[in-house]
Amino acid sequence: MLRAGSSLFYYKQANIGCQVFVILLSRGKGEHHYNLPVRSNLCCLWGNVIMKAVKQGLRQVLSRRKKQHIVDASLVPSAVLLPIYYKQGQYYILFIKRTEKVKEHKGQISFPGGAYLERDGTLLATALREFTEEVGLSSDEVEILGELDDTLTKTSGYIISPFVALIPRPHQLKMNTGEIEEIVEVPISVLLDKNIRCEETKIINGEVVTSYSYHYQGKVIWGATARILNQFLDIFARVVENSSGVPPSK
Repeated sequence: MLRAGSSLFYYKQANIGCQVFVILLSRGKGEHHYNLPVRSNLCCLWGNVIMKAVKQGLRQVLSRRKKQHIVDASLVPSAVLLPIYYKQGQYYILFIKRTEKVKEHKGQISFPGGAYLERDGTLLATALREFTEEVGLSSDEVEILGELDDTLTKTSGYIISPFVALIPRPHQLKMNTGEIEEIVEVPISVLLDKNIRCEETKIINGEVVTSYSYHYQGKVIWGATARILNQFLDIFARVVENSSGVPPSK
């Protein structure tokens, strides 16, 4: 039995109307495909059902888990927004590519965000302020679903606090061209494909350290952004899997 909120739905227009491809994602464990022909006027209804189910699932999982905090007065507190949105039958994540003009992280693909300022008051306020400054969407259009674990930047000395957010489909963004070279939109279904992810384990100062990178259309997501992304994808896949009623593959 398939439940409406269990999966990512891909819409394909056909002569008979709109055909829905239901993909039950299980990260690194294959995909299960089902074809469900429906009437065109039901596509928006299905989309709304899916969006609501995924949103509720993410909110529940993120609220129940214990966030790992990093406290170190020698490091700079900062925050990022991990923005997801629904477009053309599937979920996307919005990344930014930084310009060569910025002081740090030149040319890197990252989440919108930056350093905490005293006037922010909270790290969530930092993430929302930076998001608005960098891509032009008002914080009123952002729905916060929860937090991920803090992570460190290895070379620049930041503690990053990530916030997962649902945003409307970004039609017209006002990109800050002084800081942002490009908006990068990547489908979550692509990021869940194990073939685009590289994993490397090293021993540094006697500690086992695992690093990740994601390769998409000639772009590479790496470093702290990839670590944050990896944690989110694990949670997202679990939400979809738990909603589907399909037991995990062994």
